[in-house]
Amino acid sequence: MATRARRAQRRNQVLSRDHIIDTAVELLDAGGEGALTVRALTERLATGAGAIYYHVGTRDELLDTATETVITAALAAAPAQASATPAEEIRVVALALFDAIADHQWLATRLTLQIIRNPMGAVTVGIYERVGRQVGALGVPQGVWFDAASTLVHYILGAVSQNARIDGDTSGVTPDADREEFLDAASTAWQELDPDDYPFMHAIAVQMREHDDREQFLTGIAVVLDGITSLR
Repeated sequence: MATRARRAQRRNQVLSRDHIIDTAVELLDAGGEGALTVRALTERLATGAGAIYYHVGTRDELLDTATETVITAALAAAPAQASATPAEEIRVVALALFDAIADHQWLATRLTLQIIRNPMGAVTVGIYERVGRQVGALGVPQGVWFDAASTLVHYILGAVSQNARIDGDTSGVTPDADREEFLDAASTAWQELDPDDYPFMHAIAVQMREHDDREQFLTGIAVVLDGITSLR
């Protein structure tokens, strides 16, 4: 009896909420949302389903918590700098989210769902607060703060989600190789279009093949910021 009690105590000490979340993130990173099942989690942690529900709740609640954990860590790793301009600070936040989703392919969908479904949650509040403060510092009138901040957040989420879907569509191929193959095929198809009917698409075909996702993302941020600052 005493031996059984000691084993249970050791298991409870190891099986913390943080340990469950970290393991869930590992499963998500390895195989996406489909890989995160209660069965897979209990097998990895050598515990029962009851312990999982006790510490983190349902699978959906675990997904939300995993999203919050990754995003909070990403934003904490990119702290606000007192010497940074508002535009520079917005780029820091944007790149933190860009890199987090590049590292965790499952994150794009969950992050978007958090923003839409849970405006009171830590993810939505944290992102909007970091971005919104800088919108105010840019001199944007307070009456359009929400519209301006939402435009930035929506651009960021849309851009990083698109890149995540492109990179995540393959199996057995590295993301870089898949991206190159995808862009090369699209570029070739655009170049084969009739230049009289599609002059623009024909002209940008090579640019699309050779573009850098990160630099394109920052260009988009600059374009949005130019539009926002014009509101002054």
